[in-house]
Amino acid sequence: MTSANRFVWYELMTSDLPAAATFYTGVLGWDIRDAGMPDFDYRLASSAGGMRAGLMGTPSEAQGMPPFWSGYVGVTDVEEMSDRLKAAGGAVHRPATDIPGVGRFAVVADPQGAIFCLFQPNDGTDGSGPPAPEDEAGTVGWQELYAEDMPAVTGFYETLFGWRLDTLMDMGEMGGYQIFLQKDDVPGGMMTRPAAVPRPCWQYYFRVSALDAAAARITEGGGTVLMGPHLVPGDTWVLQATDPQGAHFGLLSASR
Repeated sequence: MTSANRFVWYELMTSDLPAAATFYTGVLGWDIRDAGMPDFDYRLASSAGGMRAGLMGTPSEAQGMPPFWSGYVGVTDVEEMSDRLKAAGGAVHRPATDIPGVGRFAVVADPQGAIFCLFQPNDGTDGSGPPAPEDEAGTVGWQELYAEDMPAVTGFYETLFGWRLDTLMDMGEMGGYQIFLQKDDVPGGMMTRPAAVPRPCWQYYFRVSALDAAAARITEGGGTVLMGPHLVPGDTWVLQATDPQGAHFGLLSASR
């Protein structure tokens, strides 16, 4: 039995929460507000269609870790999925933990070490809801896995989440780029990591209305554009960047 789940939430852990909130407000046009959690500064980022991401400072137990974005895959039973993940060769870095009034989550990794999270909402669903509109700025429009060995890890995600493999694109010396389909046919991509990526990881691309203007906002806000803009199949423009604290992220747009 597969669950056919998909990414439902994104979260930034950063060394300077106020500065990061200012940066992403400027780049993505988010409305970022305090979540009202007792004794914990957690902020919620919203776009026109609703809440899109969370931002938090680096907790004491994670001091020394570089800032990063993480993605949450929605499930109906986080403990059961954690057990299945371990049986399939993955690792559980933080067992299922309650988020009061919200749900439960676990921090996990695939067999090659790429970290992501599992999330079980309190309402008994997998938390997916309808996909975000493709033209809504500030939403995540693409998830991309940089694997240690892409062909060797696709079966893990197929078995665990019911994701289906779609087109395999030949990128020459960089190898293959595997398109996969999550629940509701929401697409993403997987590839073997290039040498510039030091370890297996997931990267998330946020939608913007025009990429050149967004790239200018990144640099004006103290971030760094690492790659792009360049055109990819599907007539989509993309870039990769880091925020002022060093967290990696991507942007995409139908317009340069």
